[in-house]
Amino acid sequence: MADVIINGLIEGGKATSGPPFGPALGPLGVNINGIVAEINEKTKAFEGIKVPVKVSVDPASKKYKVEIGSPPTSALILKELGIPKGSKTKDESVGNITIDQVKSIAKAKSAAMYGNNMASRVKQVLGTCKSMNIKVDGADAKEAIARINKGELKIE
Repeated sequence: MADVIINGLIEGGKATSGPPFGPALGPLGVNINGIVAEINEKTKAFEGIKVPVKVSVDPASKKYKVEIGSPPTSALILKELGIPKGSKTKDESVGNITIDQVKSIAKAKSAAMYGNNMASRVKQVLGTCKSMNIKVDGADAKEAIARINKGELKIE
């Protein structure tokens, strides 16, 4: 029999035996509390952020595997700045992030990003900052991307 796969979006470190996992795992006869504890352990670093979680269960052997996805870049930016959401208008800036904070977000998301080097991953995060109307070191995110492209801003 094929593995049963259950997907859900859980706030980091706050999974419970309720929906979405409890009701789906109950009929499979697995240790729900053990799975919830593993999810909470693996997601505690993402406290306050919704994280995609995938649980694969082999119904015959009752063995399971918990996989944690990467939270959205926008959620990591909001958490880094401590603000509830991005700008509603293109004229209103809602925050200012440093290039070092952008680098740390790019490192955290590196496995889920398409860029083949750190500079391209940083530019992806800067693109998200631009769409959220968040300044980077006091300037428009588009300017930071241009500085990286010109070689003025070195990304290691």
